[in-house]
Amino acid sequence: MSDAALPYTPSFRPQLAALGIIGSLLVTTGVFLSGFVISEPAPYELFMAGLIGLWAIVGLRISRGVAPLLILYVLFNIGGMLSLTVMDDLAGGPMYIAVSLFLALSSVFFAAIIEARPARLELIFRAWVASALITSLLGILGYFHAFPGAEAFTLYDRAKGAFQDPNVFGPFLIAPSLYLVHGLLAGRILAAPLKLIGLLILALGVFLSFSRAAWALYLFCIVALVFVMLLKERTGAFRLRILVLSLSAVGLMILALIVALQFEKVSSLFTSRTQLVQDYDSGHLGRFERHRIGFLMAMERPLGIGPMVFSKMFPEDEHNIYLKSLTTYGWLGFLTYLTLIVWTLSAAFKVLLRDRPWQPFLMIAFITIVGHSAIGFVIDTDHWRHFYLLMGVIWGCLALERRHNRQAASTSGTP
Repeated sequence: MSDAALPYTPSFRPQLAALGIIGSLLVTTGVFLSGFVISEPAPYELFMAGLIGLWAIVGLRISRGVAPLLILYVLFNIGGMLSLTVMDDLAGGPMYIAVSLFLALSSVFFAAIIEARPARLELIFRAWVASALITSLLGILGYFHAFPGAEAFTLYDRAKGAFQDPNVFGPFLIAPSLYLVHGLLAGRILAAPLKLIGLLILALGVFLSFSRAAWALYLFCIVALVFVMLLKERTGAFRLRILVLSLSAVGLMILALIVALQFEKVSSLFTSRTQLVQDYDSGHLGRFERHRIGFLMAMERPLGIGPMVFSKMFPEDEHNIYLKSLTTYGWLGFLTYLTLIVWTLSAAFKVLLRDRPWQPFLMIAFITIVGHSAIGFVIDTDHWRHFYLLMGVIWGCLALERRHNRQAASTSGTP
């Protein structure tokens, strides 16, 4: 056979391989830093801003699969910029929109690098688990005043870890918890004890955050994950394994909860927080009344009222991501946000059970985003860094699915 007849195989380029490894390590570091946001700008913002800028210079490719995410987030932030024009006092408005734009770009960045190298999904979630375990331990130790200065990791007698707010700390731990649960149910039995210990640490962190939204999110996501796994794996042996391991994990969590409730401080706050409606929810200008007034007001303000203006008009912030999108990003931002959520969830749902290497990560991110979209009615997820990471994971997986289908069609000769 002549040389001309030989198929072309690209030569190994060690420089590119080394750059790929370094890039993956930098991404892992960035995800790890997302669990430490005590002050702003946090190390995460500074590190990721530099990384995204560097990657853009080196050559960040935005494919057709990722482009819709970029377009929707750009439109969303244009709505925010337009809302600045109606503010009497800009104050911190421009900085707020700048952070929104940065987080939007971080989501697109994660989607693009996942499409470029799917193996980064594993690195991302492992870094997330490591970060979640450390910040959860800080919150737990801080709650029990285990060392001098431990109160820095609590707020209003609630664990907040290395975050500013317990209501962000709790939800941050959900996706890593699902990753451990998935590994527990589908991974090697020998690794189960370590995963159970990690899961207990994260579960205790969620519990001690005393965030009702985080509690509901945790319960929903765990049940949904087990349900989806049962749908995907239909063999009797696998279902029995899921049943046994799930019951064991639930038993250990209940035992840990019983032990935690023996502390009077934990028990009294738990009793208070388990009330479905708090005074600040239903009282005069409480959360729900602010929602009603805010939506009525937003109907008369197409451009919104500007970032952080709502809290100057009422006792507190919106505490509703859909109302927040109206007040801070106007009608354009609201419609764009709804489009983004519906598009993301519907597209991911269609490919959720397909047997792909990235399917577990898509499943975890999809379930967590569904939960976040639900709690968004009572909490503001606008600047939650992990929310943008989850969106990037989903769109990265959707781009991988699109490429997989295109290659399959090309191989089969389908036009």
